[in-house]
Amino acid sequence: MDLDLKTEIKRILQENAARPLKIFGQNFLINQKMIEKMTEGVSKKDVVLEIGPGLGVLTKELSKKAKMVIAVEKDRKMVELLGKTIAPEYPNVKIVNDDILKFQISPASAGSRRGGTTYKIVANLPFYLTSPVIRMFLEAENPPTDMTLIIQKEVAQRICAKPPKMSILANSVQFYAEPKIICYISKDNFWPEPKVDCAIIKISNIERKQVPTAGEKKSKTLNDMFFRVVKAGFSHPRKQLINNLRQLSISREEIEKWLLINEIKPTQRAETLTVKDWITLSKSLPHRISVNQLNSK
Repeated sequence: MDLDLKTEIKRILQENAARPLKIFGQNFLINQKMIEKMTEGVSKKDVVLEIGPGLGVLTKELSKKAKMVIAVEKDRKMVELLGKTIAPEYPNVKIVNDDILKFQISPASAGSRRGGTTYKIVANLPFYLTSPVIRMFLEAENPPTDMTLIIQKEVAQRICAKPPKMSILANSVQFYAEPKIICYISKDNFWPEPKVDCAIIKISNIERKQVPTAGEKKSKTLNDMFFRVVKAGFSHPRKQLINNLRQLSISREEIEKWLLINEIKPTQRAETLTVKDWITLSKSLPHRISVNQLNSK
């Protein structure tokens, strides 16, 4: 914990009649070493999208390393303070007052005239935004090259899990990218102090992946098939796959054959399968099950 940083944050808030708001999940990082670790891998060629900059502690470090920082903040009071403390001294920072779940990064917002803006995400995420933000950007038409995020420790561990501790969340992230825990951060390195410890997680090698299936062309439909099968498999975590997959309207005999052909034991539980296993199952769904039928359930 950096006491000077904590004192400075409190001073700025007090002088401007502001305070951290629980509704926005505001817990400011007050450890300079962790702030610097968050910016590792950022270079002068990078456009960085920062979510929830707050008072701009991380924003300042990013602006020193990046070509441009687009800081999206929902709290109008924080936007006002950023206009006073960041905008005058850091011309490569663009402050946007918006809800990140409604924001779309574009060539114009990134100061580029070219299509398909390449960017990274770096953020100390409010806890309530963790899953929506990760899902939104992994599934985006123009996803970031990577995401470096501060999230709850337990959630980070679930995202990076391997068999036999897989979950729907782990499969959802690992289907698109490679997540890795960089380090853990104890809760006393934030102010106000949250109730749980956190972790820095990096999600890299992000790609718009498709599950190729005969006769289907739309990637969204193909991805829907993958997630439909995964959701069915995890519908009752303690039950065996041969029972859970009945939700796909396939007979027990067909399910057993389907699993065995793919070298998966019918008695296995969903948490023991890899992402590759689920992709293989999605490719080889019994012929009579159409994507439209799956989506209608």
